[in-house]
Amino acid sequence: ICIMEKQMLESSEERTFQYQDSLPSLPVPPLDESLSKYLDAVKPFLNQEEYQRTEDIVKKFENGIGKELHQKLLERAKMRRNWLEDWWLNVAYLDLRISTQIHCNMGGPGPYIEHCWPPKEGTQIERACVNIWHTLKYWDLLRAEKVAIERSGDAVLDMNQFRMLFCTCKIPGVTRDSIGSYFKTEAEGECPSHLIVLCRGRVFAFDAIHEGNMVTPPEIFRQLTYIQKRCHSEPDGPGLAALTSNERTKWAELREYLIDLDPKNLTLLEKIQRSLFVVCLDDSSPHATPEDYTEITRLGLTGDPTVRWGDKSYNSIFFSNGTCSAFCDHSPFDAMALITMLSYAEKKILENEGKWKGSDKVRDIPWPEELVFTVDQKIINEIRRTKELYYKKVSDLHLVNYAFTSFGKALIRKKKLHPDTFVQLALQLAYYKCHGRPGCCYETAMTRRFYHGRTETIRSCTMEAVEWCKSMLDPSESTYERLQLMHKAFAKHNKMRKECENGRGFDRHLLGLLLIAQEQGLPVPELYADNAFTASGGGGNFVLSTSLTGYTRFGGSALPMVPHGYGFFYSIRDDRIIITCSSWKSCPETDAEVLCRTVFQCFQDMLQLTVAAQL
Repeated sequence: ICIMEKQMLESSEERTFQYQDSLPSLPVPPLDESLSKYLDAVKPFLNQEEYQRTEDIVKKFENGIGKELHQKLLERAKMRRNWLEDWWLNVAYLDLRISTQIHCNMGGPGPYIEHCWPPKEGTQIERACVNIWHTLKYWDLLRAEKVAIERSGDAVLDMNQFRMLFCTCKIPGVTRDSIGSYFKTEAEGECPSHLIVLCRGRVFAFDAIHEGNMVTPPEIFRQLTYIQKRCHSEPDGPGLAALTSNERTKWAELREYLIDLDPKNLTLLEKIQRSLFVVCLDDSSPHATPEDYTEITRLGLTGDPTVRWGDKSYNSIFFSNGTCSAFCDHSPFDAMALITMLSYAEKKILENEGKWKGSDKVRDIPWPEELVFTVDQKIINEIRRTKELYYKKVSDLHLVNYAFTSFGKALIRKKKLHPDTFVQLALQLAYYKCHGRPGCCYETAMTRRFYHGRTETIRSCTMEAVEWCKSMLDPSESTYERLQLMHKAFAKHNKMRKECENGRGFDRHLLGLLLIAQEQGLPVPELYADNAFTASGGGGNFVLSTSLTGYTRFGGSALPMVPHGYGFFYSIRDDRIIITCSSWKSCPETDAEVLCRTVFQCFQDMLQLTVAAQL
């Protein structure tokens, strides 16, 4: 008992960021290993002759320029704890010139409709203030370094992304964006403590701390009611937030123009950048049921652009019927950090049945201040043009968010199968059924056991998966044979996941070699110009862009990577699997609804297979 007590005492005193300095550096895998994995991954997309050609290119690369580039990469890795970090941030996010708000941001619905907060008009503000308060408490815990350190088995995970949940914003640049992060722990010093509220094209701010104490839900209620009453009784504001949905260079130029127009505009922009997070009061009332979150998810990701600040790391959206959604810039963190925070808030909200049970006393705190930007006709015209473009683009989106309720993690585990692999293989089979060919697929693996680690690519479309898909579509195959092939496909996927999480994937390694070549001003090696590279998904060409968003009630999604692709995101619970699938209407070959329904059918087929095998 003494030992147990001692362990409990020690663990309760662990500080959120205390192991950051002792995490291992991100490794560089051996070159031959990465190249042989790459060859394995391109196989499903090539015929014999093409494969032969690619094999020759890879061998040439391995014995020639690849060797030199690999040496230089090893030298880079000696100098830094994470050789990929800056590169990844730039290449994956900050160098992009498209509208990142549409193409890269991530978001997802709050699951409260399933328990304490069914959709109900007139509840928007009261629910918002409870939700905001629990989020502020999390910020407080994070500043005190009292957020529990996450682990995978015994391995401590990097917690750096959690710093980016608050007081963080992307700042547009003409050729490359940057990230402003103003969060500080209590030990590090002062941290901004104000919130931004967007409502009907207007921008307001108020402080979450008054005389050293956090504002309470009744106090937040007073602030939000004041803002809403004003916005509903006065003309709409200019809707400046819409500008964040522009292509990046355009937004950077407009931002410069705003600052030149009036230096006060810079002060206001900085106030938004430094804020804890953005609260969005949205007038829509999305219909939602526990089995169908489609409308909340669609509006969360692609709703009214005048009440979202697309560059902010966290926008907390509250709809007029009391439903809610999160909307985030993807560059500073991956979804799991956000989901950890949202799950904390949900747990607290549930414990209190969605109500505030503390004091109703409201202190005499300053009213919110409106951030009134100086705008001219040019800016007003640009906002109008931006909104037109935005709505044109997002109207092309086909998105569904459905729950498969026949079974979930409990039954899959009972069959001794890995739930994540189960969904990935069902997706491979569904894509094969719908399109008659294998679909190159990106699944996110987490590399957070390394210093500042983020992600690696699991390429789910393996030869093993394809062989199994073919057997499922071949009526002459026996159940036994199908089951054998399925187990082989499972084993392969599980092995890849483990390797990726341990820094032994190959996609980031190949990216590193390409970037070294670019930095040295060398020509693009033939490996990257080869058709096999693109056909198998390399260079951001994955037709299936997928991720498990964990085992909680929170799901989220982003949009497809390519015009003829799908976004496919899923969370797995004990009794259900919730899927968000998206595609573009302008592509006649893809249909998010059909793919999602086919995946549901494949779940049943896979379960049948395990049942039939036991008979």
